[in-house]
Amino acid sequence: MYLGLDLGTSGLKGMVMDAAQGIVAEASAPLAVARPRDGWSEQLPAEWIAACEAVFAALPRAALGAVRGIGLSGQMHGATLLDAADNVLRPSILWNDTRAHAEAARLDGDPRFRALTGNIVFPGFTAPKLAWVEAHEPETFRRVAKVLLPKDYLRLWLTGEHVSDMSDAAGTSWLDCARRDWSDDLLAATRLARDHMPRLVEGPEVSGGLRGELAVRFGMAAGIPVAGGGGDNAASAIGAGVVTAGQAFVSLGTSGVLFAANDGYRPDAATAVHTFCHALPGMWHQMGVVLAATDALNWFARLAGTDAAALTGALGPLKPPGRTCFLPYLGGERTPLNDAAIRGGFIGLDHATDRLAATRAVLEGVAFAIRDCRDVLAATGTRISRLLAVGGGSRSGYWLSVIATALGTPVSVPVAGDFGGAFGAARLAMMAATGAGAEIAHAPALDRVIQPDRALSDAFDAAYARFHAAQAALGGLR
Repeated sequence: MYLGLDLGTSGLKGMVMDAAQGIVAEASAPLAVARPRDGWSEQLPAEWIAACEAVFAALPRAALGAVRGIGLSGQMHGATLLDAADNVLRPSILWNDTRAHAEAARLDGDPRFRALTGNIVFPGFTAPKLAWVEAHEPETFRRVAKVLLPKDYLRLWLTGEHVSDMSDAAGTSWLDCARRDWSDDLLAATRLARDHMPRLVEGPEVSGGLRGELAVRFGMAAGIPVAGGGGDNAASAIGAGVVTAGQAFVSLGTSGVLFAANDGYRPDAATAVHTFCHALPGMWHQMGVVLAATDALNWFARLAGTDAAALTGALGPLKPPGRTCFLPYLGGERTPLNDAAIRGGFIGLDHATDRLAATRAVLEGVAFAIRDCRDVLAATGTRISRLLAVGGGSRSGYWLSVIATALGTPVSVPVAGDFGGAFGAARLAMMAATGAGAEIAHAPALDRVIQPDRALSDAFDAAYARFHAAQAALGGLR
């Protein structure tokens, strides 16, 4: 069997998969985020270890005893700082922490960063956080011996090795994404060197073996391989079978993600598209991020005094967009605006705007933001012929019909199952243990395919034009 561990922001999930890729057992443990100041977001790495211990304790011992490989997935970009004895120097600064906005702008002004990483230097990325620590916590910065990403601190506990994988490292602003190696120049620009970085491996490669002490404690075999793993979205793509060029998924979680696999490196940093290494050798991926997807729907549900499922369940068949338009920028926007200050709004409200009409506007607004992502990916040459829908929001058939029609692209709905980071990590564990490759990361069986409603295409195109006009108007308000 094979164990996948997914270290998320709100919890750690463990999943045991058998050789036929059936899910044998799973367990999770919650995690909390500390926000000591406005814009700050931190976690204690010790809490990740405690969560992993809780997951191991909750999984059947017989299943753990049969595990022949472990894979890791995790939240990206977090800065976990260690001294020379591997002691944690401060709480880890997470992906959604924005304190380093000034440092990010300064680094992004250095043309080498976009040229080598293929990406804007966002405040949530790792490099600007180290620049912030140097400026505001200089004594801590002087003691930094290693910088690890969150899942890689978990790896250190499991194996004793300082290792990261290409897909996670690509989100640091230190990786030369074309060469799949650390950039000495970019590290030097933040007063760091290669020695501060973990060793790099590909996602299916063996990064180390399980420490004997942990093997005895949890009833596992000592030395079983721990795969390189992947950042959360790359690992989810492995779980969803998005592993060859032209394949893509749309994730409707708290944020919305449009993820496309590529067999070549095609960056376009100016569009705020993320171009990262995939968790497979010789593959890259592009990703557009909408900061509020189900987050926007849940916000409106709270405003309406109900829950999201009740709102979407009452909608009936797909309707053309009305006059009311919703901009889903509740906390700024990533792709393609790269605007932390823009905020959302309803535009075109009238007497006919009832709860159902407003709900449809929210779903349409998120779909149009995803279409923005699709369009900037297309500008780089990436073509998406079909989307796989994952995430909690994909339970709404109405929303998927809106996305299919707004994008003019069929949306495939998998049969019930978990195709997220833990499952992808388990597949990477299987690759590391058996030598298998991308062929085992097949797409899930489909429940149905939602086709665009061509009769409504013109109405959705017109509504998208109104969305863009409203976006331009709103952008001038701060």
